[in-house]
Amino acid sequence: MIDQSELDKDTSEREFVITRVVAAPREQVFHAWTDPVQLAQWWGPHDFTNPVCEVDLRVGGAYRIVMRGPDGTEYPIKGEYGQIAAPARLVMTDNWEEHPDQWREQLTDNHGNAAEDAVQEALDEVTFEAEQGGWTRLTIRTIFSSGAVRDAMLKMGMTEGWSQSLERLSALVAKK
Repeated sequence: MIDQSELDKDTSEREFVITRVVAAPREQVFHAWTDPVQLAQWWGPHDFTNPVCEVDLRVGGAYRIVMRGPDGTEYPIKGEYGQIAAPARLVMTDNWEEHPDQWREQLTDNHGNAAEDAVQEALDEVTFEAEQGGWTRLTIRTIFSSGAVRDAMLKMGMTEGWSQSLERLSALVAKK
């Protein structure tokens, strides 16, 4: 398990950061991240659904999302909340060890080592900063166990996946 103390270290060689400005107040964007009904509507790339989305929003509480791809393949992800400072910040783990074998093989191919050697968990720090005009600067910082795991995830489309998720999030909060 990746420890929260990693947030205070120089992790630049093994982190991924993505930022978007969302046209909604940060309280609304934070709620879309923590309400399972809303989370299920935007999490994951285009054409993915989330038939399971559970959130126990408290420090030490867990979440579990099962993303279903257009071909029916399911990609379960789970984690635990380490810090919650509504509406400004969330810290949580991401654990993808329940992903299908096909995904694990792709991780192995892109990592260069057996998937078992690649820690299948990361630490996310999500910040929600109020911007002028009632908008929100959303920043997701993901810290991996190694630069090799981060690089493998990038090769597997992590940037595109997050970009599409954030497009879906922006569209959802724009309707409210």
